Amino acid sequence: MPPAVHCFLPIEDANARLLILGSMPGRESLRAGQYYAHPRNAFWRIMGELSGSNTDTRYESRIQILKSAGIAVWDVLASCTRHSSLDADIRSIQSNNFEDFFLSHPHITHVFFNGMMAEKCYKNNVLPFISHDALHYLRLPSTSPAHAAMSYDQKLAHWRAALQTRELPAQT
Repeated sequence: MPPAVHCFLPIEDANARLLILGSMPGRESLRAGQYYAHPRNAFWRIMGELSGSNTDTRYESRIQILKSAGIAVWDVLASCTRHSSLDADIRSIQSNNFEDFFLSHPHITHVFFNGMMAEKCYKNNVLPFISHDALHYLRLPSTSPAHAAMSYDQKLAHWRAALQTRELPAQT
């Protein structure tokens, strides 16, 4: 059995209005100690288009840009085992504590899943055990390079439609 991997602390701010959830960081992200660190993952490129936190910006600055835009980022899973970075390899899961997270982030109204596995893990392992009825959920196309069924422009269009309608500050 492969060793357990663990998620990062959330990117969070007490005034966050949106939460973006992945499943679990991949090998490259775990190695770098940064969310979405794989160079072909489109997350930071998309966030750059929507909030100014792109791959050319230092990681710490990207985090601050997301926080100031009211965006929190976390993973559904606190830990799991897997042989590779593929979500399909995820086994032996333990979910993060969302009950406490939502209590300490009362302004969050929308939860966006970065791909199908994040949504599936949340709906199966978190949603039945939390008492927050007022949240709106939406699965967005995975920004992972493994999700090649959509082009970057198609992914960006979905993410833009979801996030910009939630009053993100416009970038000039």
